[in-house]
This record gives sequence, C-alpha cells and structure tokens, in this order.
Amino acid sequence: MRTYAKPIAAVTGSLVLAAGLTACGGSSAASDEKTVTVYSADGLKGEAGDGWYDKVFADFEKKTGIKVRYVEGGSGEMVQRALREKSNTQADVLVTLPPFIQQAGSKGLLQKYTPRGADQVGGGDKASDGSWTSVVNNYFGFIHNKKELPAAPKSWEELLDAKFKNKLQYSTPGVAGDGTAVLIKAVHDFGGREPAMEYLKKLQANNVGPSSSTSKLAPKVDKGELLVANGDVQMNFAQSRTMPNLGIWFPAKGDGKPTTFALPYAAGLVDKAPHTENGKKLLDFMLSEEAQREASAIGGGFPARKDVKATDANAIALAKLLEGVEVFEPDWADIDKNLTTYVDAWKSATGS
Repeated sequence: MRTYAKPIAAVTGSLVLAAGLTACGGSSAASDEKTVTVYSADGLKGEAGDGWYDKVFADFEKKTGIKVRYVEGGSGEMVQRALREKSNTQADVLVTLPPFIQQAGSKGLLQKYTPRGADQVGGGDKASDGSWTSVVNNYFGFIHNKKELPAAPKSWEELLDAKFKNKLQYSTPGVAGDGTAVLIKAVHDFGGREPAMEYLKKLQANNVGPSSSTSKLAPKVDKGELLVANGDVQMNFAQSRTMPNLGIWFPAKGDGKPTTFALPYAAGLVDKAPHTENGKKLLDFMLSEEAQREASAIGGGFPARKDVKATDANAIALAKLLEGVEVFEPDWADIDKNLTTYVDAWKSATGS
C-alpha cells in the first residue's frame, strides 16, 4: 500500500529516475516513447530491490523494451499530484489503495481500460465502469514488536494502556491509505462514526503523532522505538524478511473477533496519459498469470486473479495469518463520497 513521501526511485539499475517529472515541463516523460510512468503507493517495491514491482518491472522491460519510470508516495499524495498535473499529465498508470483509487476515478483522473485477465478479478476488486482493477490483493492490519511485546494486543481497548504512551503510532488518515484504513476499521468495529471518534480521541494520549508514511513505521517497530503501529499484510509481511521483530495482528472490539478488510493495490490508466499504449501494456503484464503467481512468492501479497492459486510458502503463511479473522466489506461508495467528512471528524476528535 502505504502512503508516503519517499524519494523518487528507479526500480532497477537501468531505469530512469523520475525526478524530472514536473508539471513545469523540463525532461518530460512524453519525450521518450519507450517509457511508462507509474505513480504508486508504496509497499510493492522492495527496499533492497527484491519486491514485486522490482521483478515485474524488470521482466516487463526485458519483454517489451519499455522502461518504467517510478514515482512513489502516499495514496492520497499520488492522487493529488496527478490532479495538479491534470493540464500537463505526466503519469500513465496510477496505483493506490482504496478509497483513493475511487477518488481518482470520481475526479476524472482515470480512463476506462480493461486489462487482459481482468475477467478473473472479483467484482468487488475492480470498478464497474472499467476505470481500475486490483493487481495485488491485500488486507489491512497492525504490527507489533515481537521481542518487546511477545503477545500481540487482542483488542483496541488494550492500546489505551499507559505502557503504549509514545510507543504507538498510526499514519495520517486522508494522506496515507493505511491511515485512512484505521478510520474505516474503527468505524466498523465500534459501530459508527461517533463511537469510533470517541475511542480515537482517547487513543491520542498514547499516539506519537502524525506520519505521512506508513512504511516508515515498520522500522521503528522493528527497532522497538514503537511497540505498535498500523500497516497492511502485504507490506509488513514483505518487510519482515529484513525486520525479524515485526508481528502482524488484527485488533478486535472488546472480546469480539478480530476483523480486517481487503485493501488491494488497484491500478488504473491515467486520463490523457502521455504513453497510453505503454500503460495498457503494463497493466496487461501486471495481471498476467506470470506476474500474478509472484504476488505472494515475491511480493508477500495475494493474487488478484481468482484463477491463480498460490501454493508457495508465503501463500501458506499468509493464509494462516487470516485464520479466525472476520473479513468485512466497507461501503466504498459511501467512503468515497464522505471521505472529507470522516477525516474532518478525526481531526476534530484528535486535535490533529
């Protein structure tokens, strides 16, 4: 997922840095026809060049000769950047978490395109109008430091304990996809916006403060600077390869069942993209059986295609993580329509 003002980075050594991509022109991507520019939430690119994007983009370039220019940031941040550039479009493909992919669609940032293989993607994981399709499935979650806090907290209420003061942090709703997910899950678990905000107001006493980047919280948890933070299953599972103290968990309300919801990486073709045909080719490649089989084995996520059954060790471990966890489906249309209201309520409740 995943959201977050990281430096612009190339996915492989041969890829071109995207630093020149500005609405002011300069070295515009449009000047090079053998490129495709991706604006994406973080989580799918590995810190050590070993993520799903690293493999898929390298394979795509080898197969097509098209270089991938990669710009990474928060889901909300990427949508806002694309919106600012609407009169001088720089991105070809936009990848964000919900509800920001829906927001991109409602703001007219996406054009309709149905990638090959999208017929195997579940109805809830793609837009009914064909403006976006999930490319890697994922679920919202929390992480804890397994060394300092061997047993993960079971409930939201446990996080109000004084031992978590300045040892707990979650990314900023409205900016980070996973931060917005905190609101969505809290509203669901507490049975409405008002009780959820009452809880988050209390939790603020322990919260370190805002963070535009969810991915930057995991290293802090791994080192013990934080005991608990938010995240998502795919990103944190992938990070745990180099951060051995990360444990993934899902809070419950009181003594109820732990809950989560699908938070897929969803991709759409940007309206008036400078390299529309290259963008279509990349979306097709992301949903190819080849790339989808690597969603768990390399990416630590879940295939978006129903006909691709992952059986690797990661897939087995990921399935075990979700055992006994209730998966609910948010009303994304309502969230897209009322996102500003939800975020404003959170700001009012927490004083943020």
